[in-house]
Amino acid sequence: MQTHPSSESLPPLVSSLVAPLPKPPMEALLSTLTRRLVARRPDLIRRLGDVVRVPIAIVPDDLPHAFLLSLDPDNSRVRICDKSRIGDARAIVRAPFLVLLGLLDGTYDGDALFFSRDLRIEGRTEHVLALRNTLEEADLTPGEFFGLSGQSADWVNTISDKLLGQVRAFAQKSAHADCSRQKLS
Repeated sequence: MQTHPSSESLPPLVSSLVAPLPKPPMEALLSTLTRRLVARRPDLIRRLGDVVRVPIAIVPDDLPHAFLLSLDPDNSRVRICDKSRIGDARAIVRAPFLVLLGLLDGTYDGDALFFSRDLRIEGRTEHVLALRNTLEEADLTPGEFFGLSGQSADWVNTISDKLLGQVRAFAQKSAHADCSRQKLS
């Protein structure tokens, strides 16, 4: 597990490409996947306790939208909203998108990110800690998130790891190129 990302922000071009995408299909897909995960893994919901009924905002610094996550077993869902419209959230988690993914897949240590201020938490910290501890203990893989098992899950996990590694490498190269251009200016 790495303790600190060297540079994990997506290039601004990615944000400008994501901004016009229609939210309803993405919300429907993410909500369906979340509901299926909650149905397959009731242990996650039991571990979260009352936090399941609390909306938590996940705000990627480098994307134009925020994700409002509700894990209520009767109505789990993910809403995509403007960053200025997260008023329903009792807790807010802010970091670059790749850092947030790194927390989810176990690449990064959340405590180290918090103390280095790469990860910021607002509102009810105990809700975020409960979610973090539950996800960390669950050891979720992309394959499991998509409801797969066996060879299908292994294939998705391998592809996801490679793709995420390439995206991280691209983000780091872009950041280094931006730093070099700024020094020359």
